[in-house]
Amino acid sequence: MNPSGSFGISTMRPCCRLLIGCRGSAFFGFLPPTCQHSLANNLSGFRYKLLQHRQLHSNSPRIFGFKCVANPDQRPFRSPDSNWGQSRVFSRCCNVGQDRGTSFIANVASDVRHHSTSIDSHVNDKSFEKIYIQGGIKVKPLVVERIERGVDEGKGQEQQEHVHPVETSEGLKETEISTHKREVTEIEKEAWKLLQNAVVNYCGSPIGTVAANDPADKMPLNYDQVFIRDFVPSALAFLLRGEGEIVRNFLLHTLQLQSWEKTVDCYSPGQGLMPASFKVRTVPLDGSTGTFEEVLDPDFGESAIGRVAPVDSGLWWIILLRAYGKITGDYALQERVDVQTGIKLILNLCLTDGFDMFPSLLVTDGSCMIDRRMGIHGHPLEIQALFYSALRCSREMLTVDDGSKNLVTAINNRLSALSFHIREYYWVDMKKINEIYRYKTEEYSTDAINKFNIYPDQIPSWLVEWIPEQGGYLIGNLQPAHMDFRFFTLGNLWSIVSSLGTPKQNEGILNLIEDKWDDLVGQMPLKICYPSLDYEEWRIITGGDPKNTPWSYHNGGSWPTLLWQFTLACIKMKRPELARKAITLAEERLSMDQWPEYYDTRNGRFIGKQSRLYQTWTIAGYLTSKMLLDNPEMASMLLMDEDYEVLQTCRCALSKTGRKKCSRGAAKAQILV
Repeated sequence: MNPSGSFGISTMRPCCRLLIGCRGSAFFGFLPPTCQHSLANNLSGFRYKLLQHRQLHSNSPRIFGFKCVANPDQRPFRSPDSNWGQSRVFSRCCNVGQDRGTSFIANVASDVRHHSTSIDSHVNDKSFEKIYIQGGIKVKPLVVERIERGVDEGKGQEQQEHVHPVETSEGLKETEISTHKREVTEIEKEAWKLLQNAVVNYCGSPIGTVAANDPADKMPLNYDQVFIRDFVPSALAFLLRGEGEIVRNFLLHTLQLQSWEKTVDCYSPGQGLMPASFKVRTVPLDGSTGTFEEVLDPDFGESAIGRVAPVDSGLWWIILLRAYGKITGDYALQERVDVQTGIKLILNLCLTDGFDMFPSLLVTDGSCMIDRRMGIHGHPLEIQALFYSALRCSREMLTVDDGSKNLVTAINNRLSALSFHIREYYWVDMKKINEIYRYKTEEYSTDAINKFNIYPDQIPSWLVEWIPEQGGYLIGNLQPAHMDFRFFTLGNLWSIVSSLGTPKQNEGILNLIEDKWDDLVGQMPLKICYPSLDYEEWRIITGGDPKNTPWSYHNGGSWPTLLWQFTLACIKMKRPELARKAITLAEERLSMDQWPEYYDTRNGRFIGKQSRLYQTWTIAGYLTSKMLLDNPEMASMLLMDEDYEVLQTCRCALSKTGRKKCSRGAAKAQILV
């Protein structure tokens, strides 16, 4: 059998957890090293050029495929039943000297009507469009032309690169590299070397970076795996440097892991869940001796501490997919049928109707970056900011047709409700705290001022003295009779980046960080939350977690990886000097301390007591921050401006009854035009 790329549809079920193997076949546009045409957008090594594209059907989404063709007459095969959730992808990669052909079974077309597709109660048709392929065997694949460059050209450690997308004669986007010289510091050189050493290869091609790469660590637990959330700063560092191959591979392989069956004690979560992490394993090939294959083993939470499924993985995947297209200009990846289906499955999981009355996403404790019990169950700000960002990214990338218009409507409705909800109820400043201090309780009716029945005694004593006269922030959580007044850094920073907060609120958040610099930055940026839980509150809320003791780990620890998000927020608000100040502070210790995961104590003076060294997202966060400051025009591609169309959309206006009321005008009044 000649080694050629092909795709088809199957309902095969494997008998084990090992999902993907590779034996040198094309993998949904991902090619093994033996292919002559590289699919990577490795912008420092070559320019890519899209030569051919064809729409498969006038009323169906387009699929763009890439492959190295050794046998052009080989035909794809398909099975009558193409259920996405039941299909599996196999492609094995044997050891040296073995050419056993290819075994590739992939699902590229599916009838997703078999899944639960409840998206919005206002939408009558609760199903996605039926995705299909017509005339697939005669459609020419997209071809990627590789332009060879000199050996010494584009090595990139002595210069910074930035990318300018330009229009080609074919009307598609091509990417050109222009460079300006800048002296690269020794710390940056060390960081790049460490980041390259953390790269994980699968079938001879890069697929991600391990969470930590400390050679002295004898018990890595799951730090030797590729985490979706941890890889995002690594991906941005590679993209900003002009190396897109690893990011493209990561996006496609994790997409295939999405359809894997997940169970914990015989119970399965909803379709569309992305894994928290995965590991490349080498196992003996069935029926052979001395031959091995590489397989991907995902973890959806069934092996995690606490057995909590990751809510944020799918949201980060969507955000990274948009960033990849923006920076490389390779929008064809977003338009592929499998990618479009993956986006919709994630959205379907998040937008499913439930019992909740709030537009914010209801999640359990430990389901995001704060992955241990910290009292963030309910509607934590971090998830709401990522959810809002993912909705906006999805709306931008979705192919809009008759089948997807209901989904787009559902997205718009949720965006409108979510932005109003967060801006109106999560925001606190001196004025709002004074209002809460004088709240009346036990109010009944739609006209109630204290809608969530918040008792004024909940205002903590530390907040009264801590909140500045100028500035404010979005609280960590809101539920009936409960406001979590802690400052959570990631949620507030990403609210700025995604424009979940108003321009006035965004400015207020940075004002607060600057005013409370010693508390939130200290000697190592940045506090993951402030203040810490201590005494009996710590015992009750964390369960006595010895890793989350006061001012350690997630309980007020300092995390250098938050630098890149802080830098993005500062660039957006035209205050890059704050980011430079924080980066300079981090540079004084990161290399000397061997790039730890987090720091302890109120001011971040000590390396975390259980902190892993050579933590990859610490390294990548630093590099990404430096590159964003060097190239603010690239940072603008990752930012989102105020969406005035969302502000004008209010589902309350669609109601024919007089029961629904909202104060949308109050939220609009805060917008600075």
